Amino acid sequence: MDEYTATKVRKLRRSRSDRMVAGVCGGVARLLGMDAALVRILLVGATLLGFGTGAVIYLACWLIMPEE
Repeated sequence: MDEYTATKVRKLRRSRSDRMVAGVCGGVARLLGMDAALVRILLVGATLLGFGTGAVIYLACWLIMPEE
């Protein structure tokens, strides 16, 4: 078995189980292998410090990312 067949492809999808609003943070956390609460805290920080940029990114991901 070569190295290409042994790697698992991870896809960015909205989470059905780890969600508060749309599951975007849960899906990102699963892809990156981190806690969803930390992703949510980072998103809130980006929204407050970036003059709403985090909220716009969240809404765009909500529309673009497929649900698992």
